Amino acid sequence: METFLYQASIFLAAAVIAVPLAARLGLGSVLGYLAAGIVIGPILGLITATSDLQHFAEFGVVMMLFLIGLELEPRALWDMRQKLVGLGGLQILITGAAVTGAATLFGLALGPAIAVGMIFALSSTAIVLQTLSEKGLMQTTGGRSTFSVLLTQDIAVIPMLVVLPLLGGVGTATLSEDGSIARSSAEDAHHTMSLVEGLPGWGVALVTLGAIAAIILAGAFLIRPVFGFIHSARLREMYTALSLLIVLGIAFLMILVGLSPALGTFLAGVVLANSEFRHELESDIEPFKGLLLGLFFITVGAGIDFGTFFDAPFTLLGLALGVMVLKGTILYGLGRAFGLRGRDQWLFTLGLAQAGEFGFVLVSFSLQQSVLGAALGAQLLLVIALSMLLTPLFFIGYEWLSKRMADDGETQDADEISEEAPVIIAGVGRFGQIVNRMVTNSGFSTVVVDHDMETIQVMRRFGFKGYFGDPTRPDLLHAAGLDKARVLVAALDDPKSTNQLVAYARRIRGEDLHIVARARDRVHVYELYQAGADDIVRELFDSSMRAGRYVLENVGLTEFEASEAQKTFYHHDRMIVRELATHWKPGLAVKDNPEYIARAQELEKELETALFSVLERKDNAA
Repeated sequence: METFLYQASIFLAAAVIAVPLAARLGLGSVLGYLAAGIVIGPILGLITATSDLQHFAEFGVVMMLFLIGLELEPRALWDMRQKLVGLGGLQILITGAAVTGAATLFGLALGPAIAVGMIFALSSTAIVLQTLSEKGLMQTTGGRSTFSVLLTQDIAVIPMLVVLPLLGGVGTATLSEDGSIARSSAEDAHHTMSLVEGLPGWGVALVTLGAIAAIILAGAFLIRPVFGFIHSARLREMYTALSLLIVLGIAFLMILVGLSPALGTFLAGVVLANSEFRHELESDIEPFKGLLLGLFFITVGAGIDFGTFFDAPFTLLGLALGVMVLKGTILYGLGRAFGLRGRDQWLFTLGLAQAGEFGFVLVSFSLQQSVLGAALGAQLLLVIALSMLLTPLFFIGYEWLSKRMADDGETQDADEISEEAPVIIAGVGRFGQIVNRMVTNSGFSTVVVDHDMETIQVMRRFGFKGYFGDPTRPDLLHAAGLDKARVLVAALDDPKSTNQLVAYARRIRGEDLHIVARARDRVHVYELYQAGADDIVRELFDSSMRAGRYVLENVGLTEFEASEAQKTFYHHDRMIVRELATHWKPGLAVKDNPEYIARAQELEKELETALFSVLERKDNAA
C-alpha cells in the first residue's frame, strides 16, 4: 500500500507541475504528461516500475474510445462520409502501406512491419485539435479537413486493436486438432476467466456475436429503465457509479470473449450516442478518462529508454523526421486531390505529419501481444515522442508560410462577380447569413462574397446566390459594386480582416458609403470605430440583452418594465462605448489604462442610476 501511494503521489505531483507549464508554452497536455514521466523516470529515477500502474492507466484509453463513440451519431457520420471514407480512409491506407514498405526495407518481417505501418498512420488528436482551437483555425477548410482525418483515425484504432493480435506469434489464440481454442502458457497466466476457452471455432463466433448483440440491445432497451431506477435514489454519486459500471462491465465482457475492451466500449458509445443520457455519461466519465489517460502518458514517458536514444540519437531523430516527411508528402498529395489549396493545404499537411498518442497505445498493445520485440518497441516509442515534440515547430512553419504566400485557392479560383447591388455583404457565416436573409426578403438585392467555398455551396443549395473569394481583395470589392453601393456589411470572422476591409472601403468611398461592421468584443468596437465604421454590432450584445430581459421578467418585473429597462440599457451602453472609445489607446490593454478604467467605473454608476430612475418612474405612475 505504501509503495502504491508513493507512486500515485509522485505521478500526480509531476502532472500538476508539468502539464500547466506545457500548456502555457503552447506544447499541449500530452507533451506535458510525457515530459513529467521522463523527469520522474529516466532523469530523476523516482519511479522505476510502472507495469502495475499501467494496467490502471490503460483504462484511460478504453474510456477515451467510449467518449469518442458517444460523439459519433450515425447520422453525423453519414453526413461526413465523403471525407471520412475518402480523405481519412485513403490517408490511413496509403500512409500505412508506405511505412510498411519502408519497414520491410529496414529488414522487419511482414507482421511487425504492418504493425509499424498502422502505428505511424495515426496522428495526434490531442495536440492538433488543441492547436487548431487555440489558433482559431478549426473553422477553416484546412481545419475541417484535418478534423475529419483525425476522426477517421480515432475510429480506425478499433479495427487496428483487433488486427494486431493476429500479427503476433506468442499470445495469440490457435485452433487445436479438435477445433477448440487453445492459448499459449504465457497468455494463460493472464487469462484466468474466459467464456470461449475450449469452445470450437463456431462456438467462439456465436459467443462473440452474442456479446456484441447484448451490448447493442442493452444500450437500446435497458439504459432508460436503469437510469430511471438510479434517479429514484437522488444521489449524484450513483450516476457516476453507473457510468463506471457501464464502461468497466463492457470492457470485462470483451475480455471474457477474447476481444479488445476498447472495441466493446466504442461500440457501446455509438449505441448510446442518440440517448438522452449521453451528456450525463460524458460528464461522469470525462474526469476519470482525463486522469487515467494522463497517467497512461506519464507511464509511457517514465518507461522511455533514453539509453537507447543516446546509443543512436541521430538515427532516431532522422527516423522521426523521415516519418514526418513521408506522411507530409502523402498528405500534401491527398490535399491537392481533394481540392485543398494554399494555406489550407499546408495546414492539412504540416498539422497531421506527426505520430500520435494512439501510437503509444498500439506499441504497448503490440508488445503485450508479442508482435514487436522490446528493443524495437523502445525505439518506436522514442520516434513517436520525438515527432510529437517537433509538431509545434511544424505549426510555426505553417504560420511563417501563411504570412508569406498568397492563398492559391482564393487568388486563382475566385468567382467572377457579374452583378452589382446596393448592399454588399462580406462574410456570410452565422452573422452575415441572417443579415442577408432579412435584407433580401425585404425586397432589396445584395451581393454576397465569402472566402469559404463550402459555405457558398450550402447557400446556393438553399437558393441564395453568393460568390467565392476573399472579401478584402480590392478587385473583388469593386466588381461587387463598391463604387456605387449604399451599404457595406463587414461580417468576417477574422477581426483583422474586418478592420482592413472597413478601412479600405472608407478610404475609397469617404462618407458616401454606410458601413455596418461585426465586432467580436468591445476592444474590436474601438478598432472599427477608428477604421471608419458607422454602425458597429457586437456579436452577442443583442442576444444577451434579450436574455437579460427574460431574467428581469421572471424575477418580479412586468414585461413592460423589463422592456423599458432593456431600452435604457441599450441606449446608455451605446453612449458608454462612444465615450470610452475616446479614452482607449491602441496597443495598450484596457486593464493597464487607468484613465479608461476610471471613466468606465463612472459611466457604470451612471447606468445604474438611469435604470433605477426608469423603474421609479413606473412605480410612481402606478
